[in-house]
Amino acid sequence: MSSEQPPVVTATHITKRFGSTVALADSGIVVRPGETHALVGRNGAGKSTLVGILTGLQAPDEGTVAFHGRPSPPLSDRDAWRSLVACVYQKSTIIPELTVAENLFLNRHTRGPGRLIQWGALRRDAERLLAEWSVDVDPRQPASTLSVEQRQFVEIARALSFGARFIILDEPTAQLDAAGIDRLFARLRNLREQGVTLLFISHHLQEIYQICDQVTVLRDARHIVTTAVAALGRQALVSAMTGEDVHLPTAPRGRRPADAPVLLSVQGLVTRSGAEISLEALAGEVVGIAGGGSSGKVEVAEAIVGLARPAAGTVTVDGRRLRPGDVPDALDAGVGLVPRDRHREGFVPMLTIAENVTMTVPGRIRRRGLLSPARRDALARQAIADLAIKSDSPQVPVAELSGGNQQKVVMGRALAGDPKLLVLITPTAGVDVRSKQTLLGVVEQVRQRGSTVLIVSDELDDLRICDRVLVMVQGRVVAEKVSGWSDNELVATMEGVDLDHV
Repeated sequence: MSSEQPPVVTATHITKRFGSTVALADSGIVVRPGETHALVGRNGAGKSTLVGILTGLQAPDEGTVAFHGRPSPPLSDRDAWRSLVACVYQKSTIIPELTVAENLFLNRHTRGPGRLIQWGALRRDAERLLAEWSVDVDPRQPASTLSVEQRQFVEIARALSFGARFIILDEPTAQLDAAGIDRLFARLRNLREQGVTLLFISHHLQEIYQICDQVTVLRDARHIVTTAVAALGRQALVSAMTGEDVHLPTAPRGRRPADAPVLLSVQGLVTRSGAEISLEALAGEVVGIAGGGSSGKVEVAEAIVGLARPAAGTVTVDGRRLRPGDVPDALDAGVGLVPRDRHREGFVPMLTIAENVTMTVPGRIRRRGLLSPARRDALARQAIADLAIKSDSPQVPVAELSGGNQQKVVMGRALAGDPKLLVLITPTAGVDVRSKQTLLGVVEQVRQRGSTVLIVSDELDDLRICDRVLVMVQGRVVAEKVSGWSDNELVATMEGVDLDHV
């Protein structure tokens, strides 16, 4: 990186308001050529607004943006913006019904006489582009068959095809397992060697130290600090994000209830993909199921709660056998769920907080057989208070909330029925450290009420609050770790490595 080169992007004194809400206040960022620069902050800190301004989706009310020392183009000149910067969002923009080649050159198809699309030329152009950026995907492949990792690489290749050499990555690891993250980071390092500058947005702070050179912290719409990652310790980074020290909960040794009854019994459960599990969990116990992306952990969790019909086995909650693949029966038996993908399975974006929180408990908000708006709103206000949801009213659409607050709404819905069994699938994916603290803190409250909690995740912070963790590898439980395990020990087991024989 040459100090004589102007910054790839310079955003200074940026202020942006949405009505009475100040999204950014005299904030900004400077990203230099060849860097992998982290942008971090709590949900609602202003990251998404700044990205919108850096990509030309919205204009600042005050302040300036320059690329390579030159003023940014008019918002109407989308081609100019695409040649300067691109963003690969957490929520994929790939169209699953089209092929990879069609996605790469959407609205830019090679056309011949009569404006007909030349499909052969299109595929050849796609092959050249994918080869240039080392993306091992068949351009004829339907995009619906791509893995999360492959979709990201295709989106990066598409962005680079416009000429942009500055790529913003929004939570790129949120849906990847450990092996996928390693492959992504290797690819990002290769891109940097090829002259691509990266702005990396993540709530997983350990990733900042793995892949980034510089870090910029936003808090409460303001710029707090920009510095070399190596100069900022983890606790100092958390303090910069929150304004205070934040400590995530853990499970103390020996907390597991000794004489409590079995509340959850899973016997001989086999999923359609062939993953198998049997387990018993006590009332007041927090049990983790850990594993990589192909371990089968999510499949067994979805079979337990009725989202998927298993091939064999039984699930019993508090003595009641659940009907396989029957979500209403699971709800009626006292099962609460935070699903893996909040955008697709967790909430209805255009409905309000109140409507989302109460949609699975109509019996609790009826009066004389009719829905009572007062009861519905009262239940939602309680969830807003208990989960520290950042909203002035239960009537706010969930789509208007930040990611962390959306996840809190999903948790509020799971808790609305006072569940006997609470199942959390990757509950803190894509949320900031303060939201993570709130969400995991709820688990202790649920446990103290005598409910059982099942946490399905490969996030170590999620699993530390468990009394014990069942580790799955390739569809089988290979180990059980009681609280007090070391990070290296658990990660090695999840990756199928026996440290005793290394």
